[in-house]
Amino acid sequence: MKAIGFKTSLPIEDQDSFIEFETVKPIPAGHELLVKIEAVSVNPVDFKIRQSAAKETVLETPKIIGWDAVGIVQAVGEKVTLFEVGDPVYYAGDITKQGSNAEYQVVDERIVGRKPKSLSIEEAAAMPLTTLTAWEILFDRIRINPEKDKGKSILIIGGAGGVGSIAIQLAKKLAGLTVIATASRPESIAWCKEQGADFVVNHKNLVEEVRNAGFQYVDFILDFVDTNFYWDIMAELIKPQGHIASITGSAEPVVLNKLKGKSVSFSWELMYTRSMFETDDIQEQHNILNKTADLLDEGVLKHTLKETLIGLTAENLKKAHQKLESGTTIGKIAIKF
Repeated sequence: MKAIGFKTSLPIEDQDSFIEFETVKPIPAGHELLVKIEAVSVNPVDFKIRQSAAKETVLETPKIIGWDAVGIVQAVGEKVTLFEVGDPVYYAGDITKQGSNAEYQVVDERIVGRKPKSLSIEEAAAMPLTTLTAWEILFDRIRINPEKDKGKSILIIGGAGGVGSIAIQLAKKLAGLTVIATASRPESIAWCKEQGADFVVNHKNLVEEVRNAGFQYVDFILDFVDTNFYWDIMAELIKPQGHIASITGSAEPVVLNKLKGKSVSFSWELMYTRSMFETDDIQEQHNILNKTADLLDEGVLKHTLKETLIGLTAENLKKAHQKLESGTTIGKIAIKF
């Protein structure tokens, strides 16, 4: 089968930052599905792994990355019960396994959902990773309860990005929160409002902007940009007994003492935790993706696809990564095979 990968971590402009190659089609076992992939989308995790996975070495076998995918089930392992051959599916995969930038992929059925019927393959490919991340950070980490928390305020730092775009929708339409999102360019401000943000504030002067919008403190904060950079700002803006959650990691230790006076909770979210550790509730990702498919088909949620490239080629992956690395993308970029 055809696949796109890399043997060493190179700048995206380098000719060999991605290479096309032939490899053996995988065989599913256990809970695995063999999926013939029809479309993928790209996420910041893709370029971060490309930049770091083979920094000081040359791999013998090219590494295949990419995690968002849509396709058709071609074969199933002996323990599979959730899907059958011929089913259209979508998923965000497992960071410890080979990725989706290939013609075929094996993936655990328990982290796979049925493809939303109302979406094209490229629209559906834009959704899994960001939706799972946003859903988990809101409902599994912060544990927002729509009945108890309806009307409370949430600040979403990085509102126009892939995760921010769907987090705005989930926070507004499912949780009933008052949503404040950050954006600075006219097109990203408009995008956040389209997703349902009640207020859009400029991240360059965040404390003042939030206060000018009428909020002395906010109940919840989601960081989708840079934990350390915004740490003091988040500590200032969070309401006493509020909750901050982040997906961005931290090169420097996070100064949790700054949250003590307000008795503020803090959570990390990593969408791959369930698949990496095969947690007892690993199948919750299957459930979330199916719930999301229903919400998309019902029109409660809308896809966040902004751009589509055509063809599984090294050149298209380079283009997509260049755009992501610029830090100016809005919504999601998909590649239709």
